[in-house]
Amino acid sequence: MTDPVGPVPAPGDDGRAPGSAPDGGSGPAPGPTPGLTPDFTPAERARGRALRRAQLPWALGARATGLALALALGLTPAGAGLVSTAGGWFGGSRTAEVLAGTAALVVVGQAAQLPFGAGARSVRARFGLVTQGWAGWALDAVRGLALTLALALPVVLGLYALTDRSPDRWWLPAAGAAALLTAALSFLYPLLVEPVFNRFTPMAPGPQREALLGLAARDGVRVRDVLVADASRRTTALNAYVSGLGATRRIVAYDTLLTTADPREVELVVAHELGHVKHRDVLTGTVLGAVGAAGVVVLVGLASGWDALLSAAGAADAADPRSLPLLAAVAALLGALSGPAQCAVSRRVETRADRHALELTGDAEQFVAMQRRLAVTNVSDVDPPRVLGLLFATHPSATRRIAAARAWQAGRDGVAERPPGASSAPEVVV
Repeated sequence: MTDPVGPVPAPGDDGRAPGSAPDGGSGPAPGPTPGLTPDFTPAERARGRALRRAQLPWALGARATGLALALALGLTPAGAGLVSTAGGWFGGSRTAEVLAGTAALVVVGQAAQLPFGAGARSVRARFGLVTQGWAGWALDAVRGLALTLALALPVVLGLYALTDRSPDRWWLPAAGAAALLTAALSFLYPLLVEPVFNRFTPMAPGPQREALLGLAARDGVRVRDVLVADASRRTTALNAYVSGLGATRRIVAYDTLLTTADPREVELVVAHELGHVKHRDVLTGTVLGAVGAAGVVVLVGLASGWDALLSAAGAADAADPRSLPLLAAVAALLGALSGPAQCAVSRRVETRADRHALELTGDAEQFVAMQRRLAVTNVSDVDPPRVLGLLFATHPSATRRIAAARAWQAGRDGVAERPPGASSAPEVVV
């Protein structure tokens, strides 16, 4: 799970604690049961708040800078000039403008956000969450840039080929292609992208591996393998996940989790992730992502037909490579506007996965222990401000997850203790 607000993390350095899901932080979070020791000490709460506050300027700065730069290049002739200049370095042909212009926009965009990523890394390092040196961090940035270019260059080239074939309705076939590409990437991501940033080794035979495979079998989820990611190369944060679809599905556990958490806590983390599989969250997310990608392309296409925007961008029409910054700006703006809605959906999905973990294991006590360990080790803000949760949180806070687990346990105990003939509604034991 991520902190409610944080910079886009380097792979393996996301500080996430798996599973989560409240309603986005509406209302005060329930506190610990009266008479019991609080789940988090004042020092632990203060440390999580301090990390969140230290990261917040870098996180918001990265978001604001990225969007402002995209709009500045897309809604003024500056972007058109960048595309023309870059294309001129490689002969000035239309193809050169498309490819070189795309590369220039990607490089400029990532370079503008690099200082914010470095600032966030420095903050996390002060809190003991970073094990990777600056050289490794820079290498990850280069890898990310290379992957982005490898994907963006052929996609944009194909996009402008469609504008030649169908100048007025190019966005219709492009929308279909975007949907198919999104689905393909969801399937191929664990095979092609994850190995670029982490090394994965099969978990050694033993009780832990058997327990995780048995958990998946009991849940009716077929997994290909149980792998260990060398996350400790970058971070001390704990996490696990289930990635892939069909034949590529596997359970992946951070080596930091396996060496820090109790075996039962590892099972609880994986049980949450199995909940995503059981409820087809990956497949549903892929479908929704494909539909969303198609929708963005349609809206971008409609915007590209607006003469006022084309004029402001310094482009003749959508087939003009100089329209590329405008298309990127519209896509960036749509992404920013849809962010809170995506987060709200994610929180609900995570809530369901949390409940699945409880129902699969029946172990609310250990679930609470697991949430505490994840929150403390990952230096999470266990009860962040409501507005930050609503805008940025993809997962619920630790206090809400713990409260939900105790409510689930109380409800189950209430059902078990209900006398014959009592109301069918579960009694909540306080």
